[in-house]
Amino acid sequence: MNPTATDQSTAKQTKNFLIAERQDVVKNEFLEGKIVPKPAANRWHNLISTNFAIAIGSRIHRSTCELYANDMQVRIGRNSICFPDVLVVNGEPLFADDNAELLLNPTVVVEIFSSVSKSTDRTQKLEGFLAIPKLKECLLVNENEMRIEHYARQNAKQWIYRIYNEREDVITLESINCKLSMAEVYAQVKLKESELSSKAVN
Repeated sequence: MNPTATDQSTAKQTKNFLIAERQDVVKNEFLEGKIVPKPAANRWHNLISTNFAIAIGSRIHRSTCELYANDMQVRIGRNSICFPDVLVVNGEPLFADDNAELLLNPTVVVEIFSSVSKSTDRTQKLEGFLAIPKLKECLLVNENEMRIEHYARQNAKQWIYRIYNEREDVITLESINCKLSMAEVYAQVKLKESELSSKAVN
C-alpha cells in the first residue's frame, strides 16, 4: 500500500518537530545572574539518571529521605537556580516558595555532564553546590565515559574528593546510608563500544 499524501505530510511534520526539539532546550537555568539553557538530555544521560533514581530509591524507600529526579529546582549560592538530575533530602525538605518548587536543603546532588559541557558551567555549578550549607555529598557524573567525581563534606571548610572510574568501584553515600556500584549506574549505557550489565550492591 502506497502512503497517502496525508501520511507523508504527517511524517514530515513529525520529522520537523523532532529536529526542532533536538535544537531546543528542555529548561533554562539561572547561573550567576545569567539565563543559561540546559540542553535536552540524550539517551545515555536519561539512562544514567534513571539508573541513579532506581538504585537510590530502592535503598531509601523506608527511610526519612525524599528523592527527586530531573525537575526539582535548587537554589545554589545567592544568585543561581538550577535543575540537578537527581536530588536526595534526608529529613524535612525546605523550600523558598509556597509551591514547594525551589529546594533549599538537598543532602545529595547528582549532576550528569557530557564531554561537550562547558567547563565554565560545570565549575559554576560545582561551586554553587558546595556552597549549599546543608549539602553533604555531590556527584559529578560523566555520560560519555565511566567516571564519577564524588565530593563528601567533612566540615564547613573541608571536602573529601574521590574518583570512581572502574566497573567494580562502589560509591558510598554515607549521608543517606546508601551504596551503589558503577556497574548499575552505567547499566545499558554504551561506553567505547562496550555495553555494561547491571550489578547491584546490596
